[in-house]
Amino acid sequence: MSPWVRALALVIIAVVAAPMFVVLPMSLSSSASLAFPPPSYTLANYVRFFSDPNWTQPLVNSLIIGVGTVCVTMLVAVPASFALVRYIFVGRGLLNLLIMLPMIVPTIVMALGYYMYFGKLHLVQSYVGVILAHSCIAMPMSTLILTAALKGFDQSVERAAMNLGASPFTTFRLITFPILRPAFSVAGLFAFIASFDEAVISLFISGRDKATLPRQMFNAVRQEADPTISAASSFLFLLVLAGICIWLAPQIIRHPERSAGSAEPNGATQPAAAAS
Repeated sequence: MSPWVRALALVIIAVVAAPMFVVLPMSLSSSASLAFPPPSYTLANYVRFFSDPNWTQPLVNSLIIGVGTVCVTMLVAVPASFALVRYIFVGRGLLNLLIMLPMIVPTIVMALGYYMYFGKLHLVQSYVGVILAHSCIAMPMSTLILTAALKGFDQSVERAAMNLGASPFTTFRLITFPILRPAFSVAGLFAFIASFDEAVISLFISGRDKATLPRQMFNAVRQEADPTISAASSFLFLLVLAGICIWLAPQIIRHPERSAGSAEPNGATQPAAAAS
């Protein structure tokens, strides 16, 4: 990698990570509002975030809605992806367009449509309504991930299993799913992130009792500049960072030589090769 590319990557990382160096200190601030630099440091904002029902309930709601969104999205995206990749039928292009439509339509327009349509169905201010709306938002990305994986999948292994007497369901359970498990995991993860991060639609249809964490954070900034929002943001950042570390730790433990070898310059291995 050239020095210019490394320098550009470091600049991009610095720009992306710079706001966290402001949010993290503010989460420990003793000020009654958002202030930087903090006058003094305290854990009161974190205590309130984990004890105040105005914050704990939206966090629980976001987790429930996120898990529900993953289930609904995968139940629709998996068969849709198989149909789009492996079959040719009338309306195939229209189906693909409908699935990708949420990526084209502005979120505020979709939120207004959900509010009017779900209002007639009495789904506003309910888990079901928010999950269905979030599933529509998550559907395009999850479908794109699954279709990309299916296009590179070797169907000969499925045909071999069926020739040996396996049923289609058994073939999917023992052959297709284990091979495509990473794609399924990534698609589900993107669905959860899309749901957990969605604020505009939640403002329209979640209501007070089913408010999500992004909606509560938006209200905290708009109404009173509550510093607890910085604790919530820092907690989510640290949670993601911990997840990345947990995911990388087994690989580093099992293959420490890879990380050590990648850190050495190419010339460092030449004397050893010449000696052998």
